[in-house]
Amino acid sequence: MRLVRSAADPVLLYTVVVMMSIMYHYRSQLAVVYGISTLIVGWAVFRLFDFTQKKKLLGSLGIGVLYLLCLMLTGSCIEKGSEKYPISWSVWFLTPQETINFGVGLGYNKWYTLAIYLLFLVFMLSVIYYFTQVRYRIFMNFMIFIIPFAIYGKEYEKMPIGYIMLLAVGYILLMIYFRKLHNNENTVVVHQGEAWKSVAVYAVLFAVFSTLFPKPVVKEDRSYLETLINAQNIVKRLENIMDAFRDTADGSQFREQTGNVLVYLADADEPLRLKLNTFSSYNFNEDSWSVANPDKNVAADNIGLDMPYRIGNNGQVAEAVLAAAEYDSSYADKYSLQNFVGRKFNFPELDVFSVHGFIRNGYGLPVPQLVDSFSEGTDLTAISLYSSGLLRAQRQMVNETFRFTYLPERFFYDENNMEIINMFSRDDYADLTRDAAQVISDYLDAHKNQLDPGSAEYLGELSVAASSAASDYNSALLRNYGKDSEIADLAKAITANCNNDFDKAKAIEMFFYNSGFIYDLNYKKQQGENVDDFLFTTKTGVCVEYATAMTLLARSVGIPARYCEGFNMSQQNSDRTSKFRYMVTSKDAHAFPELYIRGFGWMSFEPTRSDQLGTPSKVSTTNMLSRLGVILLIGAVLALVFFFLSPSLIHMLFIRLARRHAPDRAVRDIMNRICKLYDIKNVNTSRQAERFVKSASGADISGIAEAFDKSVYGGSALSDNEKMQAINEYIAAYEALRETKKMSRKRAR
Repeated sequence: MRLVRSAADPVLLYTVVVMMSIMYHYRSQLAVVYGISTLIVGWAVFRLFDFTQKKKLLGSLGIGVLYLLCLMLTGSCIEKGSEKYPISWSVWFLTPQETINFGVGLGYNKWYTLAIYLLFLVFMLSVIYYFTQVRYRIFMNFMIFIIPFAIYGKEYEKMPIGYIMLLAVGYILLMIYFRKLHNNENTVVVHQGEAWKSVAVYAVLFAVFSTLFPKPVVKEDRSYLETLINAQNIVKRLENIMDAFRDTADGSQFREQTGNVLVYLADADEPLRLKLNTFSSYNFNEDSWSVANPDKNVAADNIGLDMPYRIGNNGQVAEAVLAAAEYDSSYADKYSLQNFVGRKFNFPELDVFSVHGFIRNGYGLPVPQLVDSFSEGTDLTAISLYSSGLLRAQRQMVNETFRFTYLPERFFYDENNMEIINMFSRDDYADLTRDAAQVISDYLDAHKNQLDPGSAEYLGELSVAASSAASDYNSALLRNYGKDSEIADLAKAITANCNNDFDKAKAIEMFFYNSGFIYDLNYKKQQGENVDDFLFTTKTGVCVEYATAMTLLARSVGIPARYCEGFNMSQQNSDRTSKFRYMVTSKDAHAFPELYIRGFGWMSFEPTRSDQLGTPSKVSTTNMLSRLGVILLIGAVLALVFFFLSPSLIHMLFIRLARRHAPDRAVRDIMNRICKLYDIKNVNTSRQAERFVKSASGADISGIAEAFDKSVYGGSALSDNEKMQAINEYIAAYEALRETKKMSRKRAR
């Protein structure tokens, strides 16, 4: 019966509710199991705490062992959870739960969740017990009460109504119980059962009222503050970036810091730009982009049926033209290509890019710059390739790893390659490529029985690339810059000394680095501002303005271009054991232009001032709060351990030193120690101190007082027996004072 009563301890039951509400937040389907575990473990830990109040030394050692065991188990869980898992526990813990598909797949890590549980368990058991059973403090209990709400509120997640009611009722009942409705040696509650019925009714009504009653509308603008600390806002902006089916883009999601939420883990030999969306139509009046046919056209469905699947056509247009010149001399003569017959690009070895996605709403796959092919992934038949080079899935691609190959930028450092690229700076480019596609097609028809399947497939790819090149180059939309004469004049001045599209693109890119442009996340655009204001007046903005400006400048000098959104790879992964070298987070969200380089194909550029990318001026508040929470949790546990153990440790250390010291010094130290413990200040003699101690705790220190007078005032040497008697009286006085304080606290409750 006594066991049942101790298991029904209101403090223990309240702790169970707190832990269940916390664990529910971590998407664990085992919140009830964690509650039962808390009840069992909590009962045993509370018995240890009870024992500590009676047996200080042994109990303190037991608590120390408990905390050490908890830390060891937590470390083991983290180590176990990190096996074959792409991110460290700290990254997993700091990533808002809204961004990860917890509960299924890779997002839910049972070992990491167990580590969270162990840390919160030992902390909650310790602080709730101490501030109720040992030293009742209503303010500290309130701070404990709001911890679960703070955890949910930090990410703007709604706590289930049931947990809100249980926490509210539990808190109220617990506070009333420790203030008025429990018996002690000084108070006897008459009609306790009736009183508790009234309190219970009040508590339930309070919980229901506070949960269901409509909240007042706050008229003040709190959007800035909520943006800083509200992870839900971060998630919404991220989902806006990640949405592969948006029709418009105004860049608003790039104008504020979006924290440091993990989106991808990536691996490559160099930092890359990752493309998720393209937009081809710019509206000067609204300063916004929208999708058009070049962005919506599906080039191929179910691409997983043929892996690896070629995505980019890097250099294939030039290869097609050179092949057509070799196969048809009349074509070579028509376009004066005789000197280029037999020439080929010097392609460097393709590099590999791997990416693992965490963010939900991930219908679009991040495509790396200069992508060549899509080589590996899961359920690839659900993925379609768009003409703009985007990959989009029929379902959310979350907690999956994909692999691509891409062409390194050093391709453009080769003189032979640039000579071939220069050859395509000609006005008849559309005719050149269209005719090349036809020549190759005719060649395939004439030699289809003589070609091996690999060669036929390759020539087919060249024909398609050449045909697409003619379509892209002739696209009026991809060349539209609004007939803005100021933009056209500026672009002509920038590219005046350039001989090919690549050199023009690099000149425009460098223009933003050398012309006093400023990257400023805090800059607020005025109503009606657009790309003209950015280029000629303010010269201040974020990646959106830079990407828009370069896109339109390129179009004005005849280079087809489009506006893209995605991410930059800029942060090295701090977890050296991970196979992914880069972490792509919400602060890496980025906009950039993609330009069509005649003879080569589509290529992205970086006009945004690179010294600003990846180094925000302000630390993400959400990230800071998350890290601070970990530090506070560890600090609170250590402080609690120190608080419990320090008096006993100091007491034991003092006794040990007193036994080593000479009798005269030991007695003097003991008298000083007793005066500090009992806060004895306004006395003149040892006999007065003796009477003060007697009245305060009932302890007898007459032997200490006599020995002290003998040594200090009599000048006589003390014996070891007198020292030991003084030490024993000190121990008795120390224990008596502790017991007196304990009884005083009980009477105060």
